[in-house]
Amino acid sequence: MTANGPIDSGTRIGHVHLKVSDIERALAFYRDVLGFEVTQRYGSQAAFLSAGGYHHHIGLNTWESRGGSPPPRGTTGLYHVAILYPSRAALADALRRLIAAHITIDGASDHGVSEAIYLRDPDGNGIELYRDRPQAEWPRTADGAIAMTTAPLDLAALASA
Repeated sequence: MTANGPIDSGTRIGHVHLKVSDIERALAFYRDVLGFEVTQRYGSQAAFLSAGGYHHHIGLNTWESRGGSPPPRGTTGLYHVAILYPSRAALADALRRLIAAHITIDGASDHGVSEAIYLRDPDGNGIELYRDRPQAEWPRTADGAIAMTTAPLDLAALASA
């Protein structure tokens, strides 16, 4: 806790804006594979995508990155963007989309509080697709603290959900 107190509990991260090297290639992933809808487009320089009609959850642009390469390992920057799905069925749909599009999955974990799939977008940006379990199901220590874990996630079971 800081001297000024904690941040308001209603605070949320509203959207992420990613530098990409090619708008069409990025759209083929975020729109065509994951299923986000394009809400606005600025030619070949930028696109804004949403789930459910929000103005945008993801912004993509080539303003400083057209034709660029991913940052090398060992440098600072974004580790991953986490996309929260509303249910296990919705996360299962995302997994089936990845499989159908032959997208490489880097990992899959059951964290006790959530189930997560890890991958990279076409520009090498880390992506986490996940769903939270209801808080009543979260593992806890004897004193009530959250006890997150990292166990393998059964992708075959998830895909059939």
